[in-house]
Amino acid sequence: MSESTNERPEIIPSPNIWETPDVYEIENRGVDRDHVIEQAMRSLLDWAGLDVVDIGCGTGFHLPQFAATARSVTGVEPHPPLAALAAQRISGMPSVSVREEGAAAIGVPDASFDVAHARWSYFFGPGSEPGLAELDRVMRPGGAAFVIDNDATRSTFGTWFRRALPSYDPRAVERFWERQGWERERLDIRWEFDSREDFEAVVGIEFAPEHADLILAEHPDATGVDYAVNLWHRHF
Repeated sequence: MSESTNERPEIIPSPNIWETPDVYEIENRGVDRDHVIEQAMRSLLDWAGLDVVDIGCGTGFHLPQFAATARSVTGVEPHPPLAALAAQRISGMPSVSVREEGAAAIGVPDASFDVAHARWSYFFGPGSEPGLAELDRVMRPGGAAFVIDNDATRSTFGTWFRRALPSYDPRAVERFWERQGWERERLDIRWEFDSREDFEAVVGIEFAPEHADLILAEHPDATGVDYAVNLWHRHF
């Protein structure tokens, strides 16, 4: 259902969900089944009764989770096929909406949200300054924003990540967030799937074929591995 071309050059195409939203759905279901990330966010600011924006929401996987207790939830997704899938997911939920927009230009009034969430949505590190400037506009005083990305310095998945992207500099990313005034929680989660078939499919969308083949050969019976993430957060 996704398009292979990017008609909006300011939007960075996702290498996984754009072309394979069905497999990415499997991945979403297998990430952090113990809800470590959710619990860490809630400990910093619980969104119960608040207005939430999910930036780069993809197919809207996390929107119902927020909607269970939030006053309102807005998903922001720039890729039309994914925005359409997100809208289908939340159809019938009166307090949830999806906007087909990018992180740098959310068409809402100033001070619209109490909580912002961006998870593996190309909203992290150098280059995301326009999106961060938009956060300054749309967030309310007392609100909090959360950005979840890979901690490539540790874990089995982090080892795969570093090997596949040798030019990636985790320390440069850390310095970027520190300069922006964000703080970090280091979290240990699991990347776990119901079957070997699901595991292989997800590895196949996350890594180039030569790296995926090596991972699967090194872990011939695995259905999951340990995974480390950074939860970057800032209060407004």
